[in-house]
Amino acid sequence: MDKTKDPRKVIVDILRAHPEGLTIQKIAKLSGMSRLTATKYIHELLGAGIIYQRKVGVAKLHYLKDRYMQIVKEEELLQKIKEKLEKASKS
Repeated sequence: MDKTKDPRKVIVDILRAHPEGLTIQKIAKLSGMSRLTATKYIHELLGAGIIYQRKVGVAKLHYLKDRYMQIVKEEELLQKIKEKLEKASKS
């Protein structure tokens, strides 16, 4: 894991790439964090309402909330529009 990147952002990016949901152990493996560190940040994200957890058998799968995904997509779209307007104004 990149030491300069916010671990919560790393987890959100991983969950964005895996909409099927992931266990804490898999998130920890993909992020390069220890399982305990990943658990800490996952619980912060759960508390903030950015992700949710669903129990499937004995596993607890974690997902990004749809509303958060929509906000992120809107922000990315606005950023792209802003970049195009800046590029057009320089031309």
